[in-house]
Amino acid sequence: MKAKHIVLVIISLFICVGLFGQNAGEAAAPAAPASQGYSIVQVFVDSGNWAYAILLVFIIGLVYAIVRWNQLYRKEKIDAGGFYLKLRNYIRNDQLEEAAKIAESYKGTTMGFIFWSALMIFKDAKKSGQSGNDLRMAVQNSVEESVLQTVHKLDSGLFWFDTLAQVATYLGLLGTIWGLLEAFASLSGLTGAAQQTALTDGIKKAIGTTALGLLAAIPLTLIKGWLLTRANNVISDIDEYSVKLINTINNAIKD
Repeated sequence: MKAKHIVLVIISLFICVGLFGQNAGEAAAPAAPASQGYSIVQVFVDSGNWAYAILLVFIIGLVYAIVRWNQLYRKEKIDAGGFYLKLRNYIRNDQLEEAAKIAESYKGTTMGFIFWSALMIFKDAKKSGQSGNDLRMAVQNSVEESVLQTVHKLDSGLFWFDTLAQVATYLGLLGTIWGLLEAFASLSGLTGAAQQTALTDGIKKAIGTTALGLLAAIPLTLIKGWLLTRANNVISDIDEYSVKLINTINNAIKD
């Protein structure tokens, strides 16, 4: 899922909630509460301190999403196929210096670092007089070491989105229980309309916190899926083109 798609989903979600929460009875008299709607702002206000706790969790998730987006979409931005083909031509022509310089210019990406490490080992081992299987093994070990060193960082930490989504949901449920407890506790000593008002306010707070918890949890879950898909795509490219690079280098090695 592309960035614009996930943004559209989140915006659509909030628009739908806003539409359902609009005050349909703005022109109606205050004495007719049955005709009044319920806005998301009113839900937030009625939920009290629980709303701020849920909002804090949601903001933390959004900030972390920006950090991971920057890593996975900006820092890892590379045309994997084109990058490999460019290096392949230089390797086949035994222009290792040029290939290493090109790989070094992409060293900020995970794939670029892995390819650069392999080419540097290949170049240095070749200069030291290694050949045949020893040279092939040196390149293979270099790629495996670089992969183990870097690839795990691509999808590490994405579990935090699940954790934050669960915390937001649990805060909503806890706010619901707390609101019901406050509602029933406020009934003591009240009668008539005052008792009904206290019960209504408590139920509003209880149900509102559940809604806010879900409104925070759903986008965080979608964001996690979007970033995980990107991470998996980058890892798949690294796996595919690392094997191709090794094969290209092996074919260029003379026994």
